[in-house]
Amino acid sequence: MNEHTSKKFDAELEGIRTRVLQMGGMVELQIVKAMEGLAHGDLLLIDQTIENDARVNSLEVELDEFCSQIIAKRQPAAVDLRMISTVQKTITDLERIGDEAKKIAKIAKQIHASASPFMPQIRLGHIADAVVDMLRTALDAYARLDTVAAAQVVRQDKDVDAEFKGIMRQLITYMIEDPRTISHAIDMMFVAKSVERIGDHAKNIAEYVVYMVKGRDVRHTSLEEVEREATR
Repeated sequence: MNEHTSKKFDAELEGIRTRVLQMGGMVELQIVKAMEGLAHGDLLLIDQTIENDARVNSLEVELDEFCSQIIAKRQPAAVDLRMISTVQKTITDLERIGDEAKKIAKIAKQIHASASPFMPQIRLGHIADAVVDMLRTALDAYARLDTVAAAQVVRQDKDVDAEFKGIMRQLITYMIEDPRTISHAIDMMFVAKSVERIGDHAKNIAEYVVYMVKGRDVRHTSLEEVEREATR
């Protein structure tokens, strides 16, 4: 590549990186709105979350097409190719996080429409805050190429999984002790599962950062291996 072409290519890569972070911010807001709508019965927030999912989907398609065009036009190699591959994987996970936020919002709408007195008193705020923090840290790691921060997200996912199991046990106890809570307990199980999946997607994004920087695919490896690779 001559200097002009190289600068233009760098600008295209930086443009993609910026748009991924914008998409991440949009998705993070989707989670926050969905959980606030669930907690407070705010139908405006709930409806906004459901409607804004289409914007997240459109951004994924737009970014994916842009990545495909760059690969065809520039034929990137090594680090640049890994970066584009990471973007394509990351936006898929971000879109799926958006889907989970939409699911939470839809369940919240059903719950508050029924106004049933038999609602299990399960607080999901802590686990929701944890997965939002995971997503934020993963995106920050992506922006700064910080593999140590990325490994931290993978470690956090273990805590989220443990908390999710605890919530499931609480909900089962409610259903056993008072069968009238079964319907809403099942709704809350679906919400908790969506939150747990958001954590999984944030972990995926963090693992892609390690791949992008180190060139090693750490998916399906142990936490210890991820941390070892991240600090090499």
